Amino acid sequence: MVTASAEDGSCSRGHRAVCSAAMQTALRCLEGRWKMMILAHLFREPVMRFSELQRAIPGVSQKMLIQQLRELERHEILRREVHPEVPPKVEYSLTDIGKALGPVFRALLDWAALRAKAARSLDAAG
Repeated sequence: MVTASAEDGSCSRGHRAVCSAAMQTALRCLEGRWKMMILAHLFREPVMRFSELQRAIPGVSQKMLIQQLRELERHEILRREVHPEVPPKVEYSLTDIGKALGPVFRALLDWAALRAKAARSLDAAG
């Protein structure tokens, strides 16, 4: 396992290439306009039906939502459960791998708050 240094978050000198490749692989799993929004909703509501996700994310087309969900499922970040009823009931939830993104989401929200605070300070000073 490659770890980042506590001081600056960078990889150790001898493992930079491996660290860079690992980061690219991780980001590839999460890239896509709607994936982070899907995950954010699943962190708030642990189990959601397709129609609930579609209503929760205005602007996403059915085709794009299906595509993004399938990619997240392929990367084992979320699970899709089909209940045998008519009409079919499909539910999505985070896997353990998906739940492990929780600290990343919290850090991203902290960063967004810090950025917003800095922007307000600039506006007040300007």
